[in-house]
Amino acid sequence: MAGLKIMLAGQGSQLYFLARAFQAKGHLVTIVCKDAGECAWLSRRLKALVVCGDASLPRLLGEAGAAEMDVVLAATPRDADNLLICQSAAHQFGVKRTLALVNDPELEPVMRELGVDGGFSMTQVLSGLIERRVESAAVLNLIPLGQGEVNLTEVQLDTASPAAGRTLVELGLPEDSLIACVFRNGRPLVPRGGTELLAGDKLVVMTLPGNYARVLRLLTGERR
Repeated sequence: MAGLKIMLAGQGSQLYFLARAFQAKGHLVTIVCKDAGECAWLSRRLKALVVCGDASLPRLLGEAGAAEMDVVLAATPRDADNLLICQSAAHQFGVKRTLALVNDPELEPVMRELGVDGGFSMTQVLSGLIERRVESAAVLNLIPLGQGEVNLTEVQLDTASPAAGRTLVELGLPEDSLIACVFRNGRPLVPRGGTELLAGDKLVVMTLPGNYARVLRLLTGERR
């Protein structure tokens, strides 16, 4: 895939690490930062166009080349500025993909309603990471998909798991659930109805929230 043209608007060390990560993957990065000292520092360390100014001003976004961008990511400390940057990028410069850092997690759905393609709350991300760290060894919640409408979960089977030694057909999983992949001895396989599950298998399971607990019960015996 050809590299994307990505504009990052904000300040702080996260801007540098984001830019470096995107460049390492072959993307072209433009940075907009209103701190002159940070702009000089970033210019010395990154092979990126660095524009000094306030990205919440549409004029500056235009001068920085917003109309040529595939993605604009707003990561300033102020949610109102992030919203304004994304709205300007989308409506005035035709940027197809806009993303915003959401400092107040309660504003995440508001951002989506107001036209931001994706809002990322660091509070939610960190709390999710902590929760996944303390999950049981058998069940690891990977990520919610479709704004939480689908659960993607990794399930580790052991000798006590009710699913061990049974085929998918025998399990009788409910509708709207799917074992998408089985990792066995470190190798992935796409299961079919006659695939027998074994102790030690790691399953990648997709479910809707309503049948999540039932599927876990069938696979591991755990109740949630």
